[in-house]
Amino acid sequence: MKPIITASEYMSESAGPRPPVLLDVRWQLGGPNGRADYEAGHLPGAVFVDLDSELAGPAGSGGRHPLPDPEAFGAVMRRAGVGRATPVVVYDGGQGWAAARAWWLLRWTGHRDVRVLDGGLAAWTGELTTGIPEPAEGDFRPEPGAIGLLDADAAAELARSGLLLDARAPERYRGDVEPIDRVGGHIPGAVSAPTTQNVGEDGRFLPAGTLASRFSALGADGDTGIGVYCGSGVSGAHEVLALELAGHRAALYAGSWSEWTSDESRPVATGPEPA
Repeated sequence: MKPIITASEYMSESAGPRPPVLLDVRWQLGGPNGRADYEAGHLPGAVFVDLDSELAGPAGSGGRHPLPDPEAFGAVMRRAGVGRATPVVVYDGGQGWAAARAWWLLRWTGHRDVRVLDGGLAAWTGELTTGIPEPAEGDFRPEPGAIGLLDADAAAELARSGLLLDARAPERYRGDVEPIDRVGGHIPGAVSAPTTQNVGEDGRFLPAGTLASRFSALGADGDTGIGVYCGSGVSGAHEVLALELAGHRAALYAGSWSEWTSDESRPVATGPEPA
């Protein structure tokens, strides 16, 4: 199943016999909780889910956005109306990172029918509502491990033996600046692949063929294991989704740079990639 859905496709499905459960996961790094924006206006039927408290566990040595407890995550999804067999569509304010995090978590915990609204809220041309839905309780039960997940050691090994992509901005990869985490730089052997280059100016994903060419130029092929990390496992999920559109399965290092640098014994590389 294609991991994204257009606004017109969603509008059609929402009026059909199996309307998707719709999740609003608006979030901004360092910004206020997205609940206020949700209450000011959201897609009809959407249930708000908070990334910081419901799509992540408490920050600590596991990173700024470690994976949530699977049972706690399952309870959040059931309250939102997510069932084992119900289709799910996720959207955010347009950047796509938060929506991709929710998509990845649902996929990792075994849900097979989840898609990201391509372009997010900005792509929606229908009316918005301030009504808060009260969905029937879903029956989704997480079964973690359905797609690839890396820990720090596995990420380091993949950087040596396969392809480990760094989804952050190039200046953070090089270590020129580091506005968030303890130290700048990248995991030795990782390749710079900014998430922002997966989308066009409208925030929608580039065509699959264009993405395939991009990742092929970075070293992706059918025989190489691929992993992705970012700052805290949010924008990295967006890159995993882009790779799937391009025809590649990739594993996410969920702890990402914020976990990697929490241990001062782990090596840090700086500067551009080797020629």
